[in-house]
Amino acid sequence: MSDDLSDPARPSGPSPREPSHLTYPWQPLPPEPPRPRHAPHREPVGHHSDLRVLRGAYRLQRRTATLTALGYFTVFLVLSAFAPGLMTSAVADGVPAGLLLALLQLPVTWLAVALYEHTARRHVDPLADRIRRTAELDARRGAVR
Repeated sequence: MSDDLSDPARPSGPSPREPSHLTYPWQPLPPEPPRPRHAPHREPVGHHSDLRVLRGAYRLQRRTATLTALGYFTVFLVLSAFAPGLMTSAVADGVPAGLLLALLQLPVTWLAVALYEHTARRHVDPLADRIRRTAELDARRGAVR
């Protein structure tokens, strides 16, 4: 009975696109499954060597800024503990050197922040932007697949 409903021009037996039996012969065949696209030649961004370079740049940036601010503060504490004569000596018009060094901590901290910003703009941000663009490109390629 199903042989009466099938098209004589079609070969006998079901093809991968058509069901094993035709319930409604006038119904269109289901669409073919999409073919797999060619995989990219590059590795995904997670395994890229730029990430190691970026981590190293961040590490250097953090160390530089931290050592600038904390280094000055440590020098100030060491001088306060081991050189009280230097810290109490008058620099100008009765202003002790310890007070002057304490007031210089704020500009040194600003210098550390400015140094952090400068190294971020020159070295870290371009690397991060390049990795971000590569990741977006990989994500678009993955979405197309």
